[in-house]
Amino acid sequence: MVKKWFLWLLFGMTTALANPGQLVEVQVQIDGEVVRVDLNMLVPATQSQVWSVLTDYEHMAGFVSNLKQSKVLNVSGNTLKIFQSGQASYGALNFSFESTREVQLTPYEKIHSRLLSGNMRRFEGRTELYQEGSQTRVVYHSESIPGVWIPPVIGKIFIEHESREQFQELRDEIIRRLPTPPAQP
Repeated sequence: MVKKWFLWLLFGMTTALANPGQLVEVQVQIDGEVVRVDLNMLVPATQSQVWSVLTDYEHMAGFVSNLKQSKVLNVSGNTLKIFQSGQASYGALNFSFESTREVQLTPYEKIHSRLLSGNMRRFEGRTELYQEGSQTRVVYHSESIPGVWIPPVIGKIFIEHESREQFQELRDEIIRRLPTPPAQP
């Protein structure tokens, strides 16, 4: 017999993610071991304002809730070596993570990140910024191979939730730092 709490958890997660009109659009595809995340959001800020938050690795643990630590280990021109650790959780699912990544910056346009070490077997991600009038579109794509087995249905929901939440928190921080926050729709 299936536990009631499990059914409520599954119902709650699928209901929450079925909300159309989300500010952060996320698509997750799990193909064997490979997890692909594609994300798109529009932020009412300039590329440089968005950039300043997305690359604020020293303070990121202060505004991204699943991060416990985030620090720059080394800087060489536009290449950074960063360390991050934290805990992602949603319902009954919990996942501790840590990574050391090489981050290549193309100011105000692109952030490319690849795993050097950590508890994933592979990670590569790319964030691109596009100015659209007075707003900036953030387009993110990553491919990873987790260090643990990901359950197909619940794992996909978990990754969608965590990705959406993390980028929503980044979006909120960008807006919080604006000299005059935009009017709410």
